[in-house]
Amino acid sequence: MQAYYAARAAEYDRIYLKPERQTDLRQIERWLPEVLFGRSVLEIACGTGYWTRFFAGGSSRVLAVDSARETLDIAESRGCGDKVTFRVGDAYDIPVEERKFSAAFAGFWWSHIPKARIAEFLRGLHAALEPGAKVVFLDNRFIAGSSTPIAERDSDGNTYQTRALSDGSSHRILKNFPSRDELFNAIAPLAKNPRFHEWGHYWALEYSTHSP
Repeated sequence: MQAYYAARAAEYDRIYLKPERQTDLRQIERWLPEVLFGRSVLEIACGTGYWTRFFAGGSSRVLAVDSARETLDIAESRGCGDKVTFRVGDAYDIPVEERKFSAAFAGFWWSHIPKARIAEFLRGLHAALEPGAKVVFLDNRFIAGSSTPIAERDSDGNTYQTRALSDGSSHRILKNFPSRDELFNAIAPLAKNPRFHEWGHYWALEYSTHSP
């Protein structure tokens, strides 16, 4: 996965140019900064910083983590402001800093988590957050004709796509499309006040962590 996104860095944002997704994207670009406004945000799998730039200005501070240096180089060139720090990091080994965060955001990351590792990931994420923190996940719905077709499914129920890059290389990528109920069941032990949002091509899950 890391090698794929490193190789894809220069063409990553082309996915946001699909004409049929523009209305959804404009709505989400307005919605997300409002949800995270005034909070210190830990962003997981920030990629090229496409989403970072929308909420950074209204946040108190942002630590944006990604495993690929190549995508972070693009993120750093966006001029997201001096409140943002970009760092190479592992989503399964999230840095727990002295000052914990009051929010977390991960865009298009949940779909790449193997089902067997979701609980592990969430435990690590919550360890870096304050009690009562806001958590937001944003990801794709599967839409025939717009989404890359599913190529295979494994014994755990994970689904995979075959993606081609402009250099001609082909990559097998884990890409899950969870239902609302699957998402709510996954976060149930750790979350309160969950809300599910749905647009034509995207979904978002919003909840708070438990207070003491």
